[in-house]
Amino acid sequence: MNDSLKDFMRDDVLERFLRYAAIDTMSSETSGEHPSTASQFDLANLLSEEMKALGLEDAEVDHFGYVYGTLPATEGVAAPPVTFCAHLDTSPSEPGKDVKPRLIEDYQGEEITFPDDKALRLTTLDSPELTLYRGDTIITASGATLLGADDKAGIAEIMTALAVL
Repeated sequence: MNDSLKDFMRDDVLERFLRYAAIDTMSSETSGEHPSTASQFDLANLLSEEMKALGLEDAEVDHFGYVYGTLPATEGVAAPPVTFCAHLDTSPSEPGKDVKPRLIEDYQGEEITFPDDKALRLTTLDSPELTLYRGDTIITASGATLLGADDKAGIAEIMTALAVL
């Protein structure tokens, strides 16, 4: 893979993730509806429109909030179809509205603090796996909401893969 493609993928997935994280898709454990909150259609409809813009055929959102589309095969390529699948709802355990993603670029192992919750801290002592990400960009929420990375990061990766394909 060349550097130009790597740069495109890094930038595209980040831009998509930050855009998707801003959309409230918090689920409800008590609604009895599918999707469990109407706001989940906001992201579903955006994804359908983005899929159409990428050239996917028959992109649509069904009445349950599932998003479907078909990327036509490259002419002359005979391969089995592939399905990309992710969920777009986020946990109801913390608010999902007014998410403020924070980028910590070139992370070097320092304590991570959260501007909207001064008592909240994340350290390599509590989470030793953070040491694996020295030099990388880490994205967190501000401390008042969930970030929604599960699974908006996966959705952003899928959409970027479709953009590349």
